[in-house]
Amino acid sequence: MHRCVVFLSQPLCDARSPGLSVHAFLRVLSGDFWICSESNLGTRQYLDSRQIINKSGIADADHCNSGQSSVICESVFKNVLHRSIWIDMKLIYLPTVVLLGAVIACSNQANMQANNQPMPSDNVRVFQAEDLTGSSKKFETESGDASVVLMDEPGWLSFDMDFGVAARYRVQVFAQAAADAQVWVEDYVDNTDGRTYNVTGNIPVTPTDAVSEFFIEGSPFNKGSHKMKFHVSNGSVSIDKVVFTPMVEHQITPESLTQKMDGDEWKLAWSDEFDGDEVDDSKWTYDVGNWGWGNNELQYYTVKRKENARVEDGNLVIEARKNDDGKKWTSARLTTRGKVRFLYGKIEMRAQVPRERGNWAAGWTLGDKYRDEISWPYCGEIDILESVGFEVNDETGDGIAHATVHTPAYYFKINNQISSTKNIPNMAGEFHTYAVEWTPTEVRGYVDGEKYYVYDKNANDKEWPFNQPQNLILNLAMGGGWGGAKGLDESITSQKFIIDYVRVYSKE
Repeated sequence: MHRCVVFLSQPLCDARSPGLSVHAFLRVLSGDFWICSESNLGTRQYLDSRQIINKSGIADADHCNSGQSSVICESVFKNVLHRSIWIDMKLIYLPTVVLLGAVIACSNQANMQANNQPMPSDNVRVFQAEDLTGSSKKFETESGDASVVLMDEPGWLSFDMDFGVAARYRVQVFAQAAADAQVWVEDYVDNTDGRTYNVTGNIPVTPTDAVSEFFIEGSPFNKGSHKMKFHVSNGSVSIDKVVFTPMVEHQITPESLTQKMDGDEWKLAWSDEFDGDEVDDSKWTYDVGNWGWGNNELQYYTVKRKENARVEDGNLVIEARKNDDGKKWTSARLTTRGKVRFLYGKIEMRAQVPRERGNWAAGWTLGDKYRDEISWPYCGEIDILESVGFEVNDETGDGIAHATVHTPAYYFKINNQISSTKNIPNMAGEFHTYAVEWTPTEVRGYVDGEKYYVYDKNANDKEWPFNQPQNLILNLAMGGGWGGAKGLDESITSQKFIIDYVRVYSKE
């Protein structure tokens, strides 16, 4: 197999607008490009036009294309070329081959986000030694390269980073460690409540003789300038660089539904009955990654993977799986962000929760303004249902339903959230109906039609952010600060959160 890299003076395709442009098509037909071929180039997917970097040491762009490269489309050809060669692309037949390959490459780019791959983008950001703005302890810069050595623990290095796009990012740490260590990245804000914004969760750095890559995926960052801190929380680490690569861009939600709440009858405004053959892409998108989700959770959330999220027998099944797809745990987190957002109404779900110790099932809303951890809880959060496995009786299935709101004034990280609970018989063995009625002045929580929770509008915006639209979220987490508070049953290999329907009503 040969990997052929096409260098053009104009782009053949764009990740955000898949397909060939007319201009690019004409450039191909005119033969206004060269092709550089090399066997066994390795598996690197995205190339920088300034330098072609891969595991086999292919020559840089100047050597390969006489400095004419500006944008790269990559494609794979089987048994076409058998050695590294230069070819004059003005021959008649080769433009056709290259055109076909470019179409394939563009199609692959269109599917990258669905396959949890980083977006080819100009928005990759790199922290290196010369970017340092401060440190908690003395550090060294190794002679001859840019590596920063943190000799003591705990400690941190600070730097500034300007993100060009709001997205979930892959955070790669290139480092060495003499013994097992842990690092994490903070989006630093000098808060009066002392909160830290850990946007990566703990990243293990195992002992290595040379600089190696360690990474986490799905970290949220808003567009713009951020003051950052790189923390070493355990062990001593020599850091070469930290690379931030966007994976999935935050989507703008095009549709907003405002429900009336001043009538006499509930009328259906939106629903998913999960009666089809697969998850409805017109209603749901997926969050992706394993950065811990602000709670040190264990699972990796996947995208459009039926093992983790599927429609089965008229239900949505969200399944967490142990030692799956190369991860400790996989699961799914579905959201209406990017599809539809809601303001007020009755939000109702019929569901059956898992029972074993370590799971954390939830149906909830999150403010559409959410972009990163700094925007939470200012965006507001309403928990329709939360259930943790250690509160569910293994034999009877009896459990406890939690309804909660999180606001800038009241949230769990300062341990003053306003919540209510209700004991539910056979919560894990039968379906029950969970709902909130969200009005301009109150949030009321229900189980099987019985009210057990009320949060009243208070005097200021910090106590009531619920005058702004919210997205719906359905997810099943494993472990974390709450779900794993009493450990995780090591004997379990799978957990299922089953949802019969989700409905939003307007009172008219």
